[in-house]
Amino acid sequence: MEIERKNKRKKSMKEGGKDEKQRGVCYLGRIPPRMDPSTLRQMLSQYGEIQRLYLAPQDSSGHVQIKAGKFQRQNFSEGWVEFSDKRVAKRVANMLNGEQIGGKKRSSFYYDLWNIKYLSKFKWDNLTEEIAYKKATREQKLALEISAAKKERDFYLTKVEKSRALSAIDERLKKRQRVEEDSGGNPDLPNSQPEHEVIRRFRQKKPVANNAAKTKPQLSKDVLSAVFGDS
Repeated sequence: MEIERKNKRKKSMKEGGKDEKQRGVCYLGRIPPRMDPSTLRQMLSQYGEIQRLYLAPQDSSGHVQIKAGKFQRQNFSEGWVEFSDKRVAKRVANMLNGEQIGGKKRSSFYYDLWNIKYLSKFKWDNLTEEIAYKKATREQKLALEISAAKKERDFYLTKVEKSRALSAIDERLKKRQRVEEDSGGNPDLPNSQPEHEVIRRFRQKKPVANNAAKTKPQLSKDVLSAVFGDS
């Protein structure tokens, strides 16, 4: 039983591989406004069986609310449609490209034209790889924009702090100038304490000029008369 199941699984995988090789992908270069995936599938299914369909949104915001209780539909920029038979896909592209979309006259894309092209040797795996690459590129770009915004914010905050510091210094200088003007031009002394002259006094010895004659030794009169008498 297990061997039979394995054989069936291998057979189904082989058939699936053959089936994928028979599929064909068409590219839609423009999606009319208000056309969604379900509408596009319904319109193209009348020409052949569709396996997968993908429409690239114009932005990642989804439905945007414009009024209370009302929403604007998501618009799409381009799309890919995978048909079960690549011959059908090629025939549909050649038949519809450049033709009027038509449908109901009340539809907003009634007068729009098909912009569809068959992609030869293009598989759905190529599309998923391309979508993943675009997503990674978009995320990288978003990260760079966020980093640049943070740098700009930090630079702005630094300038704001410097401006505040300079304003505080300027305010202090103005306040000091007002204090100097109020104190009469002498910023070192407050108004309540007047300036005093400092006089220093030193202790001195008594004068000795008056007592010099008394203390000086003198010659006796006898000695003087002897000196002058001899002469």
